[in-house]
Amino acid sequence: MCGIAGAYSWPDGGPLTDRLTQCLAHRGPDGDGRYDHREVHLGHRRLSIVDLSETGAQPMTAEGLALTYNGELYNAPELRAELEAAGVRFRGTSDTEVLLRAWREWGTDCLPRLRGMFAFAVYDERTGELVLVRDQLGIKPLFFVRRGGGVVFASELKALARELGDTLNVDQAAMIASLLYYWVPDSRCAYREAEKLPPGTWLRFRPDGSTDTGTYWSLRQVAEEGAAYRGEVDLHAVIEDSTRKHLLSDVPVATFLSGGLDSSYLTALAAREQPGISAYTIGFRPEDAKFEAMPDDLRYARIVARKFGVDLHEIEIAPDVQELLPRMTHHLDEPIGDPAAINSYLICSAAREAGVKVLLSGMGADELFAGYRKHLANLLALRYRRVPGVARRAIGAAVDRLPVASSTRGYRSVRFAKRFLSFADLPEETAFRRSYTMYDRAELLDLVSPDLQSEVDDVLTEHADVYYDTKLTDQVNRMCLADARMFLPGLNLAYTDRSTMAASTEVRTPFVDVEVVRAAFQVPGREKIVGRQGKVALKKAATAILPDEIVYRPKGLFSAPLRAWMSRDLAPLVREVIEEGVLVESGFLQRDALRRLVAEDAAGREDRAKHLWHVLTLEYWYRGALRGERLGVQ
Repeated sequence: MCGIAGAYSWPDGGPLTDRLTQCLAHRGPDGDGRYDHREVHLGHRRLSIVDLSETGAQPMTAEGLALTYNGELYNAPELRAELEAAGVRFRGTSDTEVLLRAWREWGTDCLPRLRGMFAFAVYDERTGELVLVRDQLGIKPLFFVRRGGGVVFASELKALARELGDTLNVDQAAMIASLLYYWVPDSRCAYREAEKLPPGTWLRFRPDGSTDTGTYWSLRQVAEEGAAYRGEVDLHAVIEDSTRKHLLSDVPVATFLSGGLDSSYLTALAAREQPGISAYTIGFRPEDAKFEAMPDDLRYARIVARKFGVDLHEIEIAPDVQELLPRMTHHLDEPIGDPAAINSYLICSAAREAGVKVLLSGMGADELFAGYRKHLANLLALRYRRVPGVARRAIGAAVDRLPVASSTRGYRSVRFAKRFLSFADLPEETAFRRSYTMYDRAELLDLVSPDLQSEVDDVLTEHADVYYDTKLTDQVNRMCLADARMFLPGLNLAYTDRSTMAASTEVRTPFVDVEVVRAAFQVPGREKIVGRQGKVALKKAATAILPDEIVYRPKGLFSAPLRAWMSRDLAPLVREVIEEGVLVESGFLQRDALRRLVAEDAAGREDRAKHLWHVLTLEYWYRGALRGERLGVQ
């Protein structure tokens, strides 16, 4: 895992690449390198994981090719054997060299063969062409800015924003999308002039200024092929194989262990391969956990650790959130309002202090196997719509009067009921969007400047376009596909990459693997959600190794005690942002609408903690964008 940067046909590209690479030092504290040839300049920061010797250093060159690469190839041993059989000779044992030799042997045809997470740039001295590539599922980021026929790129947007800030403009539509989702979709970028390379694609730049692009892997196509599959799916075998491959490393590997199904499953499989493996888990101050009505995940994590001989490290999350908020806003690159990023950062910081560079995460299982409450809720909504209208109105009125919290504790069941009723009567796509986003159209229009109505409608239309861009007839798998295309790369993979690399650690996601994804969409929706239980197919697979008390426990939350933080630690900041914040002063956000959110939350009528948290993250991000002080927090 590393940080990459570079410039092609760009004025002062060499010095610019040096500065970009330095911005990424936290992603690769073990080494740095540069490559220059005519109009191309490649930079690299190294986090040494596989082949710790100098033969794994980057940028790597061989046979007229130069490569700067961020990621891991989990099938590197198989590719190496295939290349050696074809007569290719290797200098070292790194997966970087495997990728470089595979590119020389097969060009872009090597890309569908790759199993891993990656973003890289490869330059061919013979043709003078530069190609940018991103992995199939969008695990690793790659940002770039084009001018004329040239390009400058980096692993993090903050590097480009710092060096090109005077020429970049905030994209208000991206900010509106961030308000809606509490993250910026992978199809958009916080700056209008910057882009994200889409997952499963490559982009080639030529010396004559022309470009071309290609898609080498399509998630939609894989999902639709899965729907036509009629064979048996051995999920346990596929996930076991993926976990084994994700343990490939020349340094110790640990796991996240929340005590939930996904992390417990991966930890148990990893412990079989590496007895005594370390795992890291979090807990919260008792008063915060009670106020948030959070389940006792630590108890389940301890059960798994004892059963599988795991060396469990428990970390209590009681952060100075006023200090962490601007720091995390900086590290996350774009306005992302999920406080789980703080958990990831603090866990990885503790692991790094203990000498651990690599951790496995259960990220992705909920999206692929219908494990979120929203998936089940959208199916229950179909039944709810059959209830007579008079009864539905009476239920809605009764639930509306219920408080979501008292002065000392929160009521999760009431929060869930209010959330459910906010979308239960809506059409499928609209209901699905409303089940996990922050606002409906009217609320969003009330919150932002009246001049931004067209941008609001563009953002909502984009969600509908993605949701319906499939031939799948299975509603559960339609939801899973939409999540895998939007929610997973836009939020979960994005904050995981930024927050964990901020702590100079590599986090691997065995569920977010091309073979696991292929198997997931071969499972029909009726086997993912059965009755009132979600993620059933994965639970059945996990019973091959986990006890029932872990497999069938109530769903946990990898989140944070937001209500406690917002009502105690961050209340003064909320008031300051509403009365004096730049978003309000600029007219982007409407002060009266924000005041209503605060009043509803304070009275316990509605749970607005996540809304207000994200307003804070957006405010801090926007302040930095306006001032150009995008690297002001280390």
